[in-house]
Amino acid sequence: MQRRRASSLPWRARPRATYAAALAACVLAACDGVGRAEGYFPLAAGHRWEYDQRIEWENHVVEHETLVLSTEGRESAPGLDGGPAWRRRSASGVDYWLRSDETGTYRVAMKSDLEAQARPDPARRYVLKAPFAVGTQWQATTTAYLLRRRQEFPREIRHTHPAVPMAYVIEAVGEHVATRAGRFDECLRVRGEAKLRLFADPVQGWRDLPLTTLEWYCKGVGLVRLERDEPATSTFLSGGKLVLELMSWR
Repeated sequence: MQRRRASSLPWRARPRATYAAALAACVLAACDGVGRAEGYFPLAAGHRWEYDQRIEWENHVVEHETLVLSTEGRESAPGLDGGPAWRRRSASGVDYWLRSDETGTYRVAMKSDLEAQARPDPARRYVLKAPFAVGTQWQATTTAYLLRRRQEFPREIRHTHPAVPMAYVIEAVGEHVATRAGRFDECLRVRGEAKLRLFADPVQGWRDLPLTTLEWYCKGVGLVRLERDEPATSTFLSGGKLVLELMSWR
């Protein structure tokens, strides 16, 4: 069974009310111009990315959504200290402000259309950390975007576990990635791993459930593919896999 919905999935961001309406914010830019990481995640005004988001639940139901992101340029965000930042906007109505320097690229604030002003991040929330080489590591918080309770309310685990530490590492450089938008070279592959301790069911008891993310960032384009795995395989919980694939960009 397939369902198609017009929604969005900003990665590394706070999720929306839909199943996987966020997976972490995107990033890159410098305070006095576009930063050195620009090649792996362009932030200059005028760029646009369209992604297909595919979720396959453990009950074999498949859902599709469309995610559109655009770059709006460099500006000062309401309530954001420390000078201007580069703004990215999701067509779902969420804005992200980003900066980059010699340490890498990081998010500094976000805001939904329902909020009066931006919410600054309490600390740098890296998306890509320098040097852009195999072995570079960092940490950021994530949440469960796919894990759900089968009967209890609220069903989405993210409501009770909004900030789970995830360890990221650049595990490959110079990769080639094929998407519906074309084939891309000189790509970084970033892996994120976390564990979330939950009560699976009376037989298995408490378990450390894995949350795994793979992200491919390509020079001149940015994020071209993302894979998120959140398996549950229990009687109390359900999970799934999400794939974000670039369909077009400019």
